[in-house]
Amino acid sequence: MMSILIRLFGMNLVRYLCIVGTVITLSVTTGAQTPPAQEPVSAQSENNEQSPTFRSGVTLVTTDVIIRDSNGQFIPDLETEDLLVYEDGQPQEIASLVLVHGGRVYNQLLPPPPVQEGIILPPARPVADSAGRIFIFFVDDLHLERGLTLQVRKVFKKIADTLVHEGDMFGIVSTGTSGLAIDMTYDRSLLYSAMERITGDGLNAQEFIEELNGGTNGPLELRWRVHKAFKLAREIIGNLERVENRRKAFIYLSSGYDFNPFHMQRLRESSTGAALRSLEEFDNTSYYRGIPEYRLEQLAGMIQPGSVFADTDLAAELADLARSANRANASFYTIDPRGLQAVSDIEYDVPLMEWHRHLQQTQVTMRMLAELTGGIAVVNTNNFDDALQKIDAETSDYYVLGFYSNNPDPTYRTRELKVEVNRSDVEVRHRTHYTFARELNNTVLDSAQ
Repeated sequence: MMSILIRLFGMNLVRYLCIVGTVITLSVTTGAQTPPAQEPVSAQSENNEQSPTFRSGVTLVTTDVIIRDSNGQFIPDLETEDLLVYEDGQPQEIASLVLVHGGRVYNQLLPPPPVQEGIILPPARPVADSAGRIFIFFVDDLHLERGLTLQVRKVFKKIADTLVHEGDMFGIVSTGTSGLAIDMTYDRSLLYSAMERITGDGLNAQEFIEELNGGTNGPLELRWRVHKAFKLAREIIGNLERVENRRKAFIYLSSGYDFNPFHMQRLRESSTGAALRSLEEFDNTSYYRGIPEYRLEQLAGMIQPGSVFADTDLAAELADLARSANRANASFYTIDPRGLQAVSDIEYDVPLMEWHRHLQQTQVTMRMLAELTGGIAVVNTNNFDDALQKIDAETSDYYVLGFYSNNPDPTYRTRELKVEVNRSDVEVRHRTHYTFARELNNTVLDSAQ
C-alpha cells in the first residue's frame, strides 16, 4: 500500500480525489453508500446446519462511537454483546465492530463479504491492525477576513503541533486565494509550509455594508462564496466514503456563514436609506431615532421576511452538507480562529445590535456543522489548546460499528441512530442520524444534486 501511496503524492488534488477510495484500502466495508437493500436470504440444509448467507446490494451502515467512563477515560474492552444499536427505535444486529485505540486499528468483528447469488465465498479474513489516522484540513479562506491572516496561521500551527502525529495521513485544501491543494501525505513538514501560504480572502463589515449589492435576501456574492466552499467540501467527502471503517476527521477552519449580514445597516447605506435620511427620518447614531412608528412598520415588513428566507436557505445548505458527511462517516471539527469576540470591528462602526446578530449567526452555523456530524465546535474561545487536545483524544480512541438495516424501504432515506452500552456510568457519543444517497434511474446521486 505504501508504494501505491507514494505514487499518488505528486498528483494534483482533483485527480487524487477521484481515485483516493480505490487505492486506500483501510477496511472492508463503507457506511451508507448504496441504497438500502433487502434482508439476507437464508436456507436450511438437510442436516439442519445454516447454509451460507447470500446478499445482493446490501448496505452496511457504519457509525463511529466514543464510549468513556465516569472519569472520562475511553473504554477499549467492549464486545458486540456489550453494545445495542437502534435505527428509528428498532434494534439492529451488529455486523461489524472495529476498535481504534491510540490511533491503531483492531478488527473486532468483520461482516461477511457481499456475494452474488449462486456464488459461495469464504469468510472474510481479518486485516492486520494498522496505525495512523485520517485528517482533512479544510481552510475556508473565502470566509476568513484578510485581517485575520496572522491569527489563522497561529491557530493552524497549534493544530499541526497538537493533532498530527507520525503515521497520520492528511490532506490540505483551501477554498480561495491561498491555493492549498496538498494530496494525502504523511509528511508533516508540509503542514508548516502550507501554514505560511494561508491568506484570508473573506469580507469585513465595511465591505459587507458599503460594497455588496443585494436585496432583503442578502447579497448574491455571499451565496456564491458559500456554494463554492460547500461544493468543494462535498466533493472531498464523497470520495472519503470509499475509505472504510475509519473515522475521517474534517478539520474545518472558517469564520462561519451569514447570507444576510448587517441587513439594517446595509439598508441605511442603500438608496432607500439615503432617501430616508434626506427626510431626516434616520439619525446618524441610531437606526430608529426620529423614525415615525408607521415607517418602522414598513421597514420591518420589508426586511424581516427576506431575513427569514435567507436563514432558512442557509440552514438547508448546512444540513445537506452534514448529511453528506454522515454518509461518509466523516465528522466536522469546526474551528473559528476569531476566538472570543466582545465588540465589533474597530475599522467600521457597526451598531452593537447588528454586530451581535451577525456574530451569533456565524457561530451557530459552525456549531450546527459539528453537532450534526458528531464532531466538536471550537467557537467563541481563546483556549484552542484544550479544545485541540480533546479533538486529538476523540480521533485516537473510538469504535466503528456497522449493521445492515432491517428496514428495506428505499424511500425512507433519513433515519435516526441510537447506540447504548449495557454498562452503568458511561458516556456515549455518536452521530444521531444518517441519510441514504438518493437513487434515480438506477444511479445513486448525492442529495445535493
